[in-house]
Amino acid sequence: MMEEIYDAKKDEQFSRGYVDIDEMRMRKLDDGTEIPFRYMHGGFEGTPVRFSFCFPERDRYEGRFYQYLSPFPGPEEELASLPVTGIDDKIAFCLTHGAYYVESNMGSGAVFTNSEDRTMSYRSSAASAEFSRVKAQEVYGYEHRPYGYVYGGSGGGYRTIACIENTNAFDGAAPYVIGSPYAIPNCQTTRAYAERILRNKIDQIIDAVDAGGSGDPYACLNEEEAAAFREVTLFGYPLKSWFASVDLNDGALPVLAPGVKGMDPSYFEDYWKVPGYLGADPLSSAVRDRICMDTKVKLQYVPGKKADLLSGKEENIDTRNGVNDAWKKMISSAGTDTEPWLELEQTPQSAEGHDLYLKGLVLSVKSGKAAGKNVQVGKIVENRIYLTEGFGMDNVSETLKLIEVGDEVHLDNSDYIAIQTYHRHQVPTLDYKAWDQFRDAEGNPLYPQQKTLVGPVFCGNGPGCKQNGLINGKIIIVAALLDEQAYPWQADWYRRKVASVHEGDVENYCRLYYCDNVLHDDITDSVDELHATTYIAALKQSLIDLAAWVEKGIEPLPSSNYTVDGGHVIVPERATKRGGVQAVPVLTANGSKCAHVKVGENVEFTVEAEVPDGAGALTFVAWSFEGEQDFPEKGEWELRDNGQRGTAKAVHAYEKSGTYFAVVRVKSERHGDKTAPFTQVRNIDRVRVVVE
Repeated sequence: MMEEIYDAKKDEQFSRGYVDIDEMRMRKLDDGTEIPFRYMHGGFEGTPVRFSFCFPERDRYEGRFYQYLSPFPGPEEELASLPVTGIDDKIAFCLTHGAYYVESNMGSGAVFTNSEDRTMSYRSSAASAEFSRVKAQEVYGYEHRPYGYVYGGSGGGYRTIACIENTNAFDGAAPYVIGSPYAIPNCQTTRAYAERILRNKIDQIIDAVDAGGSGDPYACLNEEEAAAFREVTLFGYPLKSWFASVDLNDGALPVLAPGVKGMDPSYFEDYWKVPGYLGADPLSSAVRDRICMDTKVKLQYVPGKKADLLSGKEENIDTRNGVNDAWKKMISSAGTDTEPWLELEQTPQSAEGHDLYLKGLVLSVKSGKAAGKNVQVGKIVENRIYLTEGFGMDNVSETLKLIEVGDEVHLDNSDYIAIQTYHRHQVPTLDYKAWDQFRDAEGNPLYPQQKTLVGPVFCGNGPGCKQNGLINGKIIIVAALLDEQAYPWQADWYRRKVASVHEGDVENYCRLYYCDNVLHDDITDSVDELHATTYIAALKQSLIDLAAWVEKGIEPLPSSNYTVDGGHVIVPERATKRGGVQAVPVLTANGSKCAHVKVGENVEFTVEAEVPDGAGALTFVAWSFEGEQDFPEKGEWELRDNGQRGTAKAVHAYEKSGTYFAVVRVKSERHGDKTAPFTQVRNIDRVRVVVE
């Protein structure tokens, strides 16, 4: 039986909304245009919920609002978007697209959830939306019900889905880079395991899968490495995303790990003892990389405090509310200006032929004034242990002040290594194909299974529910084909979930657009603009299309065409076959993906690009020939078919020998408008040039 849909207007807890700031402000665009807006800040009496509303002037208002939900809301989350500028400016996008902007802290700043009440996230979001409608009628002076659209990515995507499934406050939703109920911690553990095993082969893997490479990343791997690479690949880690693994960044796993141990402590004991768990094999990589030792302190260094260089309240607002950085708010910072360290009597020594694995290494103080304190190890140089801040750890500077010479300490990375194969012991139902590699021919798990499947617990705690597909409105999902944190197959899983509860009629309820060459992060500039670009403009265009679908019945573009093979999402090469909202460029150097030339010899670069039917026209093209992240060489399109297709050419000569990667960045816009600041949808392509 379907549960009753939550109506915030009937909830006594949110019946006493108030506004404590109401004033006119100015928003400045990159081109210097200033847009006045009315800013309101307030909350609900008797609750920790706070919100911000940003209303455009009446001549810009079209009767709607967009409400953003952060993955990890904090105590001042409602202020997080205020200092943001440029293409990432959510407020300016609303003001220029007929909408007012809504953001709240969703109740508090606790990890994964907002209070002991798991429903607080979606209830407080709905309450903020409904109260904004009350204030909108006051601002614009006439009675109406503004259309409301909720959106958010990653953990914010879970919250967005919770809002559209469980409340009547929203007419549409745009969840993006979303996970399934089993995403956490399994996407993070699979990647961390592969990165540990392959940490000395990552450069070779990247080269093999890069433009002009061999195409065979297994060629450089031994049997153990090949097995780890195959495991993470079958699970869904995209091949082209390996460049993001260079720094061995495990994303939010350090934040998630303590929660897993709290829910399933027996696993971390069984892992090192019970057959079937990797750590129980004395010849395994887990045993080889494990650090578990006692030693004593010889010397400690406590650095000084860093001066506060910021001034003004707004500048001090924590703006980390994106899908890749919101979780970092859960890690404390000591604000030091140099690295703190301890010198120990003994430090771990690497086994012959293997380097030390320091990820997740914790130093625990066993005696003295600091006994019971735990701090994260950053690196080891000879007998010196450098410490860093970590989630769930004690403050480094305060701990160091208590430590004295001769204190006993313990170094241990056992838990962090153990969690890296947790996904093997968390096999869900058969509709999760990424786990097929961990099942036998009859569908039974190959490895011992834990009693608790923690994925749905994690994924339900923050939003307060598990996805069921019973949406109360329209949704457009934006997904990243290079998503290294929430593997791309999970967006398809949710689309199929919606279809399953609507008798297969998914097209009347849902669209899913896959964007190529984009990672999980939702900022304009990726971690490496030469390997990836951004989906932000595609998301903004999807929000516009969502409003047109709901308000005017204008059908959005069809979902991307794709197939799912286990953990792989496969899209056609041509844009007209792929569909979606993103142009597809094909770059060649001297007619090939890998050109061999002499020093000083001209290389002819050609890009052929195509926009999916109905997705607009090509607008911009730019080049990076020698590693420039800002694409300094601007090109010109030779357009045809009303701008849907185009060719651009460039010539460049390299003055030094070496291997170069030339990259082209193309943009398209729904109406071919080069002046539109928020909807220039990007894509890139690469070629290899070997200069002799």
